[in-house]
Amino acid sequence: MFVDLLIAALFAASLLPFVTGYCAYSYGRSFWLWFALGLCLPIVSYFVLFALILRQQLDHGQRLLNEAKAVLAEAEEAERTVNERLGE
Repeated sequence: MFVDLLIAALFAASLLPFVTGYCAYSYGRSFWLWFALGLCLPIVSYFVLFALILRQQLDHGQRLLNEAKAVLAEAEEAERTVNERLGE
């Protein structure tokens, strides 16, 4: 019974750091850094990361840069697909 409660407590305590790390990784930040911050400061680190992501998304220049990167990645993928078909 005690082991089950201990495992449940560890799972619950690591859930928010995993979410924080995943969000950070999704936006190009270090998973392990934000996971460690999530372990030390669970709620604070999540809101700090949220504020950083929000600030980045509200920056018009950064948003345009992200869109340009997405268009460039699509163009490179299309070029790679055409080259593979021509090489067949």
